[in-house]
Amino acid sequence: MKKFILVFAALLALAACRQEKPGLRNGDLVFVGIPLDYSVEDDSMDAAITAATGDTVGLNLIHAAILEVDADSVFIIDATLRRGVDRHPLDTFLTDFTLKDGSLPELIVKRVKGVDTDAAVEKAKTFCGRAYDLYFLPDNEELYCTELIQRSYLDASGAEVFDSEPMNFRAPDGTMPVYWEWLFGLLGIDVPQGLPGTNPQRMSEAACLEDVSVSLKDYSALKR
Repeated sequence: MKKFILVFAALLALAACRQEKPGLRNGDLVFVGIPLDYSVEDDSMDAAITAATGDTVGLNLIHAAILEVDADSVFIIDATLRRGVDRHPLDTFLTDFTLKDGSLPELIVKRVKGVDTDAAVEKAKTFCGRAYDLYFLPDNEELYCTELIQRSYLDASGAEVFDSEPMNFRAPDGTMPVYWEWLFGLLGIDVPQGLPGTNPQRMSEAACLEDVSVSLKDYSALKR
């Protein structure tokens, strides 16, 4: 009996330790941030997103993705220009977002509270194969990164937990980055300034999110 009590106490201590240092959980989100002074090509989508969503805390969040944790494996479900909506290993994601100097951007992990995150991951998988939403419009079949997350994370009543708000494509000085004018001109539509949508910077500030103190590099097989 005494031995059983000691084993039980050890298990409780181990559980407490795990609670103090939580690892990744299925359905956590990762936000990709680059420094405000990081140099990107002026004609790139990343540069345009940086100009439109930047803030004053030192980072521009240019992308968001869903983490699927399956036993010892970690996968990413996200929407990118390169892959459309896709599920792929974490190391593929890290390679895709490696900066020009070979370093990784800031990878901020957040947990969605009050949501069945397992169901959200399964919902996100149903969108795999769809194209990236170059139009950034709310009512088409294509999806951009935060739109995928918004469509996947639902509360108990089936409502989206991430709100839409008027989209902004303008730089902080009020000018429209050349990239957006070129892209939407090529698509034959006006820049969807002010239409409802989401972006990584604003989504990261949602009240339903809490920070997770974890490094994705610890879950990578790549030497970094």
